[in-house]
Amino acid sequence: MMTKIILDCDPGHDDALAMMMAIASPKIDLAAVTTSAGNQTPDKTLNNAMRMLTLMKHEEIPVAGGNHTPLVKPLETAGNVHGKSGLDGAELPDPDFKPQNMTAIELMAKTIQESNEKVTLVVTGPMTNAAIFLRVYPELTNKIERIVFMGGAMGLGNWTPSVEFNIFVDPEAAKIVLNAGIPLTMAPLNVTHKAQILKDEIKKVDEINNPVAHAFYGLLNFFEIYHEAPKWGFKGAPLHDPCTLAWLIDPSMFESKLMNVDVETQGELTTGETVCDYYELTGKPQNTDVLLGIDRPKFIKLIMDSLRTFD
Repeated sequence: MMTKIILDCDPGHDDALAMMMAIASPKIDLAAVTTSAGNQTPDKTLNNAMRMLTLMKHEEIPVAGGNHTPLVKPLETAGNVHGKSGLDGAELPDPDFKPQNMTAIELMAKTIQESNEKVTLVVTGPMTNAAIFLRVYPELTNKIERIVFMGGAMGLGNWTPSVEFNIFVDPEAAKIVLNAGIPLTMAPLNVTHKAQILKDEIKKVDEINNPVAHAFYGLLNFFEIYHEAPKWGFKGAPLHDPCTLAWLIDPSMFESKLMNVDVETQGELTTGETVCDYYELTGKPQNTDVLLGIDRPKFIKLIMDSLRTFD
């Protein structure tokens, strides 16, 4: 049975790879793509989503842009990681179709209202759109099967000492989503930093003879450069966002633990920290299935097999 999803993303190299996996998988029905501001500015992330869909020849998938700023704080982007365009490293086609004449949350609502089955919301950027959707359309929350998101960390952060970038950008939105009472699956840095693609594996991407794989070879080469800084201790590039799709396609490749997760929004040093109650100290409901381990070879094989499906 296929899982119908809406992908809310901020492309971004790893968002683009997650989108590719969603399109390639026979287990996923990608019903809509919405974009948020995060890895780059809102105009660039919307354009990047459409460039990727044009490259993959799936212009039939509806796309809409979302909120231009976080709920409370000013927007901060990650151009130092993803480059000036947000998808530096490859020559991508200009979009040959138009976005929907509606906002991201309106497209979410339309897609969910018209669906005969529950829809899974996959969030690979800041949670601004998801939070606004839940506030504006509370009557539709019972038609959301689950929210699967890349974000957060149990311990070490990648933007401030204990805070991951997606949650850092809009902690107030993340707090709304995490406390909405909807089943949650979280792919934190604890698992995504294990989901690395190594340099020799990136070279093998270019051996897959289709335009989509060749584009991702360039994208992954660029993305890997940032992660060569010795402070990270990486052997390759961590593929954060694809962990969400990999879990939906084959959850058996992950180890996880159900726990309560909430978001700090007031801390002087910790605003945006995901507070994970691993030892059940708070007595709060276990609202989130937190991914902690991954079968990396199986994960890389899934990515390679997905890339091979394109002409």
